[in-house]
Amino acid sequence: MSPPPPPLGRGRRRAAQAFDDALDDAELVAVRAALAQGRWQSARSLLVHSGDDWDRRGHRVTVLAKEPYCAAWAREWLLAEPDSADASVLLAHALVHRVLRGKEKPGRAREACRDAAALLPDDPTPWLGLLVLERSLGADDEVVRAFEQVRGRYTDHHHAHHLMVARLAERGGDRGADPLHEVYDFATWAAEQAPADSPLAVLPVVAHAERYRVLAAAGHESADPNACGHWIGRRARLVMKAAFDWWLEWEQDGHPRRLVDLNFLAHAKTCEGRGAEAAALFHRIGEHATPAPWSYPDRDPYSAFRAARASALGTA
Repeated sequence: MSPPPPPLGRGRRRAAQAFDDALDDAELVAVRAALAQGRWQSARSLLVHSGDDWDRRGHRVTVLAKEPYCAAWAREWLLAEPDSADASVLLAHALVHRVLRGKEKPGRAREACRDAAALLPDDPTPWLGLLVLERSLGADDEVVRAFEQVRGRYTDHHHAHHLMVARLAERGGDRGADPLHEVYDFATWAAEQAPADSPLAVLPVVAHAERYRVLAAAGHESADPNACGHWIGRRARLVMKAAFDWWLEWEQDGHPRRLVDLNFLAHAKTCEGRGAEAAALFHRIGEHATPAPWSYPDRDPYSAFRAARASALGTA
């Protein structure tokens, strides 16, 4: 006899717990909770201590800005400290996410990002906010301009490269599988340009997953990533082997977005049928799942992650 279904709402709560954009940044989690209570001083301290670690700063600003209350408290911060560049950056990102939720006009968010950039000419974070916006709403040339502004300030910006790969993968979405698609050239170029210890080495795997998302949505690939040929061709095998071998040698566990890459790698190894390699990645991921790429093309990411992990770890 099968067990009864869970009470209404339990699945939604579990999914919310499974995906936390803060990942394993405990300090960020605490500051986000404080900001929800109107204590913006903790956000000021967090951003000051992030310094010029641009990946960490961008990660923290992005996560805080996604919260619905962030714009109000950033404005409160600016009332108390009108010259605060960090408050301006946080407000700009918050307005970007309000636009994406349909609560703000794009023009105001674009202006806020540019105003913050003028206050912090060396900081890629205001331009990251603009890139997040243009990736969803802008024309190709606007996306490229925003990306170049970020990259000109920090060549190896992790989040910016992921956004660019996702946007490029969508070009020519109705043409079917194309091993010479421009997203592969971009990802390979970026990985080759990056330092040996940069997580951008995983970018070709990300490109392959993003291209699968587009092809499956257009009906050119199976909606079940475990049952299609996208992950077992020669190119896929070479890309995934190189990225996995790199990860085995990688000794820097402090990158703020490394768990994003580990989820992409675990997804790829699962789709490839390499259970032992996937299991090693799932051990490192722990409970820090990310919606992408488990949701590709239109799947429940929580269920997909749990099923893949159970299978890889032998607990199905």
